Amino acid sequence: MSGNNNRKLFDNLVSRTKVYLVIIFILLVILSYLQPSMIIPSIIIFGIVLTYTYLANNKRKSEISEQLQDLTLTVDSAAKSSLINAPFPLLIVETDGNIVWRGSKFITEFANIDINNYINDLIIDIKDEIEKNQIQKGKTIIKNIEIGKKKYKVQVEFAKTKKSERKKVAEYMLILYFIDETEKYELKKENENKKTCVGIIMVDNYEEVMQRVDTEQKAQLIAKVEGIIYDWVNETNGILVKEDRDTYVYIFEQRNLEKIKESKFAILDSIKDIVRKDKIQLTLSIAISNEGETDKEIYKSATAAMDVILGRGGDQAVIREDGKYQFFGGKVEEVEKRTKVKARIVAHALEELMSECENVVIMGHVNPDIDAMGATMGIYRLATSLRKDAYIVTNYDSASIKPFIEEVQEEYKDILINKETAITKINADTLLVIVDTHKKSYVESPELLDKTNKIVVIDHHRRGTDFIEQSILTFQEVYASSASELVTELLQYTQNEIELPTAEAEALYAGIMMDTKNFTFKTGVRTFEAAAYLRRCGIDIIKVKKWFQSDLESYNKISSIVKKAEVVRDTIAISVNEIQEKDASLICAKAADELLTIGNITASFVLGKVGDLVSISGRSIGDINVQMILEKLGGGGHITLAGAQLENKTIEEAKQELMEKIEEYFSEKE
Repeated sequence: MSGNNNRKLFDNLVSRTKVYLVIIFILLVILSYLQPSMIIPSIIIFGIVLTYTYLANNKRKSEISEQLQDLTLTVDSAAKSSLINAPFPLLIVETDGNIVWRGSKFITEFANIDINNYINDLIIDIKDEIEKNQIQKGKTIIKNIEIGKKKYKVQVEFAKTKKSERKKVAEYMLILYFIDETEKYELKKENENKKTCVGIIMVDNYEEVMQRVDTEQKAQLIAKVEGIIYDWVNETNGILVKEDRDTYVYIFEQRNLEKIKESKFAILDSIKDIVRKDKIQLTLSIAISNEGETDKEIYKSATAAMDVILGRGGDQAVIREDGKYQFFGGKVEEVEKRTKVKARIVAHALEELMSECENVVIMGHVNPDIDAMGATMGIYRLATSLRKDAYIVTNYDSASIKPFIEEVQEEYKDILINKETAITKINADTLLVIVDTHKKSYVESPELLDKTNKIVVIDHHRRGTDFIEQSILTFQEVYASSASELVTELLQYTQNEIELPTAEAEALYAGIMMDTKNFTFKTGVRTFEAAAYLRRCGIDIIKVKKWFQSDLESYNKISSIVKKAEVVRDTIAISVNEIQEKDASLICAKAADELLTIGNITASFVLGKVGDLVSISGRSIGDINVQMILEKLGGGGHITLAGAQLENKTIEEAKQELMEKIEEYFSEKE
């Protein structure tokens, strides 16, 4: 049976050779007829050609037989017969593109398709993999390919050809088995489409809004909100369950997830229409997830995503998919919460944690500013009031806190410590308090996060995806102007009465001043209440103001940056600080602030080189969300104040990427 199959294969291979022999014979006959003297030479020539062809074909037959033996190895005659008459498309081809043999199923399967380009690309891919990965003969290679509307798994077996050994080139003979997996992919896709997605919908500031609405209007307002939510859910054939007065659980099939993405959560704007009509600030937060093996795990994932949204200030939607967050909305300013219940609860909880710990280590973010410094000083005072040893991890070289450090360094020299000293002070019973950041990669000393499980986070920035998950207490309020404001509130609601020294009160006040740009941006009632409390501690406002003064050289640098700014989108100013220096990020931040003082400029971005990084400072008066733009570059912050740092980029490359993200921001908004 094997000999017959090989014979059939050989017959197919030499069919074209027979045609060529017939043509040569006819030409020699014509030549002999026209020139009788050429009869004998023609017979000799034809005899030589015939002999060569016979010998060459026999040799070729022997090579093919050897290759089939190599490829099938232990396959018996019956198996070889099955190979030749396989019920699926089968192709034998050399890596130089020469097709040795096609199975009958292959011919019928691809009769109406120009298969050559697919095969050529596949051969190149297979040959590269064999040579790069040095795959040995006898190993099977699997490739996936889409031909027409069908998907195939291509199983490849190979062996070196004899001519490759003679020519010393890496050429192979391949057997390609085309296994149709279209139905498998369709079933898999259908199964994925039927997977459960869980969403949580929460009405922001429900309690506060209800307190401001007349009793007879409450039912109407709730009916309007629920009507919009139910209409939106019905568009995706989902199920909505009311979990609490302000919370709904939304269940739907994954096939509708793309539809929701395309709509960009239009429901967020629909809710705002009610707000404008009734003059009530009401927004939604929506978190959706499809991650988890069970419905319970998916629900937990959606709950975690909701925590991220609330940490970013609400009025947003997020989809958690494949371990990544995709955000929508969040283009308006956060709403200040008037109730201070949470601040009081957190203050008492923080006191209790400090009472139970051995000592307290406090740190802010890298390149600390006066807001981070003020917040750490406030937490230090809270810890010492409970008779706990406390230390502040900080970088003395940061230009933005240099005037303050110079003033208090002598008094706090044993308290202000560096990273190396901090590692010796921390253990499993240490309470680690992180202020003015919630990102693992942005803290002053990331190594300290692994030294203790007792971690507290106090921050006012919108939550990003790199947040510190292992914290046992988190006080993250994005409506707040600064971390110093949050810490000041905590100091007011502690059970132990705290006497705040002037230097520490001035640091907290300076932190609020800096982040509000002298009480201009992001200020609320609670901001002024915190400032009033600090003012009563006897601070010297003139001294604090001097900490923010720039020397003449810095002012000239800022003026130069402002002078060469270019305007995009009519109202966005972009400039570059071309001088690479240690204080470049501070100069960039001040230049971005200065650009906002120019008429018609609603947002500004200044780029500068800081070591191996490109630092970007973004500022806005509120119309444009600079946090959403810089978040696309791995940064974060607030609607009106944000920053980012890019690695392995030139300033021009970073500028181009920034402009692309600005355009992307506006395309999403439109």
